Amino acid sequence: MIDYLRGTVAEITPTATVIDCNGVGYEVNITLIDYPSLSEGANGKLYIHESIREDAHVLFGFLRKRTRELFRLLIGVSGVGPNTARLILSSLTDEQLENAIASGNDSQLKAVKGIGGKTAQRIIVDLRDKIKVVSDSLISSTPSAESYDDSLAALVMLGFTTQQSQKVLKKLFADNPALTTEKAIKLALTML
Repeated sequence: MIDYLRGTVAEITPTATVIDCNGVGYEVNITLIDYPSLSEGANGKLYIHESIREDAHVLFGFLRKRTRELFRLLIGVSGVGPNTARLILSSLTDEQLENAIASGNDSQLKAVKGIGGKTAQRIIVDLRDKIKVVSDSLISSTPSAESYDDSLAALVMLGFTTQQSQKVLKKLFADNPALTTEKAIKLALTML
């Protein structure tokens, strides 16, 4: 399995790119949201999902791991294929999709071309328990998401409840999104 590709963007269109990795060009399908962040001739890194079928070997690439995780969750829903999932992720940001699912907002999903009421409801029902809650998704959109997750894991391992830890960490990261894991843990310990 390919986890990611890093190389020069040899070609780019709004829906696909070719990443040149040491002389080998990989054609990768991308989302419209990621397209503006890639430019021909620049170096790029895409997290890859491989779709291997009898008639094709297709790569889907994403700038963020979280987007790839959402893509994989979406294609696990009955009736949602890779192209539909890519269309959803081209129409909604990670945070918008997470919030729509967590809050049960099927109208936001139905606004995506090709998504009907039944499919929108199926996505919500199947994925509601698998994504972060609305307030956590706001945190996951920041660069400090990894620090937040690491801090939460550390506090839980120290014996604090997940709910207590989340409450304190949300406040800390809301006040200072650039906190390091170490600093967040120290501050949280003074508040718990």
